[in-house]
Amino acid sequence: MLTIHAKLVEAMFAQARKDHPVETCGVIAGPHGSNLPLRLIPMRNAAQSETFFQFDPKEQLRVWREMEARSEEPIVIYHSHTNTPAYPSGTDVKYAREPRCHYVIIPADSRYGKEIRSFRIWDGMVTEERVRVRNSYKSEWELSMVA
Repeated sequence: MLTIHAKLVEAMFAQARKDHPVETCGVIAGPHGSNLPLRLIPMRNAAQSETFFQFDPKEQLRVWREMEARSEEPIVIYHSHTNTPAYPSGTDVKYAREPRCHYVIIPADSRYGKEIRSFRIWDGMVTEERVRVRNSYKSEWELSMVA
């Protein structure tokens, strides 16, 4: 299950609206080993596509190094779907490389819902998980036990 702060959800939707019709993308970092998403890092969709996203390799390297220097890791990798339901595409599954991450998809078209959806993706397997949106976090320790 993904537990995420409402302000982070709002920020992802705001970024998706700003980037539309291009798929938006980014990372939410948290303390290493915590499963606690805290710091939203908007990224540029290097593909500039309405149907898939791709992190710019140089930007991704910089962001991952910054997280490492801050003792953080990617907790959430997110992107929007502009014209399809919020479910991982074949391309999303193919490029999912972070086994501990929650892969969040934001529906940019209200026909496909207004709630984010979260998935675990590893070795070609997709598992949807519950999302709990909170207005405040419990202690970090309690959230790490939810993982």
